[in-house]
Amino acid sequence: MAYQTLLTSLENGIFTITINRPDKLNALNRDVMHDLDEVMNEVYNNAAIRSVIITGAGPKSFVAGADISEFIGLSGEEGKLLAKKGQDIFFKIENAPKPVVACINGFALGGGCELAMSCHFRIAAENAKFGQPEVNLGLIPGYGGTQRLTQLIGKGRSLELLMSAGMIDAKTALQYGLVNYVVPQEELLGKAISILEIINSKAPLAIAGCITTANAVFDESNNGFEVERNEFAKCFGTEDMKEGTSAFLEKRKAVFQGK
Repeated sequence: MAYQTLLTSLENGIFTITINRPDKLNALNRDVMHDLDEVMNEVYNNAAIRSVIITGAGPKSFVAGADISEFIGLSGEEGKLLAKKGQDIFFKIENAPKPVVACINGFALGGGCELAMSCHFRIAAENAKFGQPEVNLGLIPGYGGTQRLTQLIGKGRSLELLMSAGMIDAKTALQYGLVNYVVPQEELLGKAISILEIINSKAPLAIAGCITTANAVFDESNNGFEVERNEFAKCFGTEDMKEGTSAFLEKRKAVFQGK
């Protein structure tokens, strides 16, 4: 499927989504958000997609924020609707039943940092920079940034960044636990692919269960332990569980079908 603001490719089950507005440092505007919403439908519905990489075009920026010109003149109610739409799209990424990895190749600011944090984990190039500078505009993050940043790095560090509009580099992001790895930019996609190739060899339904249960930790409407019990029980009804346990006992490599 063709998208106005995204480039996509699928190779060996790994679906790479590239936000393609390098002249605007890949800033999020209505068109990008619409395309992200649509491309996640493709992720959910295309069985050939086993895992996902989200990155930005060019060497300078993952996503350097939102298109602020679209905020001018909005009422409070319109702002609330805008935040709801952005949150819904990022929830769709966070709750995807397939692993979604952010490859951060430069600036991840404002909405870009929020997008990266909605992914299941993050890998940063050495030139990556992270921040939530919304207070400089008299705003706060609206696409889940206040919540996910606090979940990932803790309240004290999160509030310092949110209130100061400060930026942190890739090394600090690694120290804070915001990213899993920092690599030279030319190795960024290769690092993600090497991890996803391992994940793609595992049972897809069990991978989806891992995502569901980990997300339940932060969902106050759910009892995470109950979610875990239910997901654990669901595995027993799958062909993949029978294949995995049989392969283990027979000392051979399992071949999972996602059934």
